[in-house]
Amino acid sequence: MTKSELITVVTEKTKVPKSVVSDVLEATIEAIVEADRTTFKGFGTFEWKTRPARKGRNPQTGETIDITESTSLKFKPSLGLRGL
Repeated sequence: MTKSELITVVTEKTKVPKSVVSDVLEATIEAIVEADRTTFKGFGTFEWKTRPARKGRNPQTGETIDITESTSLKFKPSLGLRGL
């Protein structure tokens, strides 16, 4: 499902105008991105994880390379959501 499809579904179910649903969705996404950890009971938890810098190896040449530190957003579904 795309973002626009989600907005359409929520609009149809709630009878709230698309512009309002879109604004709320944008604000929700922005809040998740800005927070270190966001938990929605019954849905799951979004949390930023940082992987430290490390040494790696190019599989084609065998050359050692430096892999920089990286941060990514992880999602862990709630127990109720996992059971679906």
